[in-house]
Amino acid sequence: MDVTRGELFIVASPSGGGKTTLIRRVMAALQREGREVYFSISHTTRQPRPGERHGVDYYFVDRPAFNAMVGRREFLEFAEVHNNLYGTSRVEVEGKLARGCDVFLDIDVQGARQVRASVPDAVKVFIFPPSFAELHRRLVARRQDDEATIALRIRNALKEMREYAEFDYVIINADLEEATRALLAVVAASRLRPLRQRGQVEDIIVEFERSPGEESK
Repeated sequence: MDVTRGELFIVASPSGGGKTTLIRRVMAALQREGREVYFSISHTTRQPRPGERHGVDYYFVDRPAFNAMVGRREFLEFAEVHNNLYGTSRVEVEGKLARGCDVFLDIDVQGARQVRASVPDAVKVFIFPPSFAELHRRLVARRQDDEATIALRIRNALKEMREYAEFDYVIINADLEEATRALLAVVAASRLRPLRQRGQVEDIIVEFERSPGEESK
């Protein structure tokens, strides 16, 4: 592994689980520490919600344009979620990682599985809601969906949560501050994996091998 390469964090949760809020809080904390981080902006065929901006929240495209991008293999991952298509730009993500920038992906379980197949060392984190009642409350409070759409999101949430064992870490988002600290801990731990530490530890091993005490044995 190139230790100068950025780390790729896949953060997934059911709709309303709070992953976007958590990612942005963690990124802000990392930026205060001087770390270079990037939130990958997905392409989607769904309509913008109130206040959302093209190129800031999502790249909003129609289905023919999205399908053309699929045909050109421009997506690191793509999936259909709640009857809309979502995809992550391959060039955008790989370019940021190559420059040493840590990249956060806010994607669903299907997308997470595709990315892990392409980037095996990516760190996968699943964000759980604390309860059925709380997830329902959050979805209603957003005032972005009708009851039928909320029911669909909750049915999909159960399917997604059953896949939690595919992830490296699970965070239950009952308290935003605690969940933020937990995700920051995951980021810190990712830098301590053997492949990331290989350069430094191999230097230490070589130093021990060259020491007088070792030579006398």
